[in-house]
Amino acid sequence: MILITGATGHLGRAVLQTLAATTSPHHLVALVRDADKAADLHAQGIHIRVGDYSDRASLDRAMEGVTKVLLISGGGEADALQQHYNVVDAARQAGVQCLAYTSRALKDPSTLTNQLMERHFQTEDYIKASGLPYVLFRNILYMEALPQFTGPQVLATGIILPAGEGKVAFALRSEMGEAIAHALLENTCANNTYYLTGGEAYSFHDVAAALTTLSGKPVAYTPVEAAEFEKQLAGRGVPAVVVPRIVGFMTDIKHGQEEIVSSDLEQLLGRKPATLSEGIASIFSL
Repeated sequence: MILITGATGHLGRAVLQTLAATTSPHHLVALVRDADKAADLHAQGIHIRVGDYSDRASLDRAMEGVTKVLLISGGGEADALQQHYNVVDAARQAGVQCLAYTSRALKDPSTLTNQLMERHFQTEDYIKASGLPYVLFRNILYMEALPQFTGPQVLATGIILPAGEGKVAFALRSEMGEAIAHALLENTCANNTYYLTGGEAYSFHDVAAALTTLSGKPVAYTPVEAAEFEKQLAGRGVPAVVVPRIVGFMTDIKHGQEEIVSSDLEQLLGRKPATLSEGIASIFSL
């Protein structure tokens, strides 16, 4: 049986969608905080187990009879790293045969501006030290995050970001979920690391050009300093706690952290991943 944590989140649902279409839903377990939000998964025949990363006892119960676990990284809570450790510890105690984790594809973790990302690599180290067979999915920045960065009125305002000339090998979260599902269905768990990225790295000039072509309206990208961007985010009503995280993402992009390009996503999908233009057309409904 395969257990997917964070099963009602966007990535969790994307993974389960492919798994349920490829194998019997009765071989799948969804770990959720709220069973009501998983009613549609239950209706498909997927086993629902209620638990929380912070509740070790609930994790122990969730692991019963499970052979593979996909740990989808948690949010930005202060104890997020300990939450990850709890899942790893529960998997080890349950004798799970394979532990997979959704990490991040970043060029040099030792020079990150966005310190929130460090917990991914600390979790990787903890998994490796656990002795469990593992698979690491190092995911690039989701293409679906673009509207959060550009703002809702991007066609009128253009793109104003402190990302310099940095590039990102954007990929669709939905395709990452599909690829992860394919990897989980393989029989091997040989301590592999996959870099799930798009087939090309794009600058925000490229994003602006795609928006221009698809919308028929001129959209330009204007690099700005971080301080000016912070004011813009505050003016948009972005929560104060979120502002430095977004700025951290942009600064790391500026420094080339997100420009990694790998063929792993294409190989797992069995086709080329969506291009920037294809993804933007869907995300922005253009």
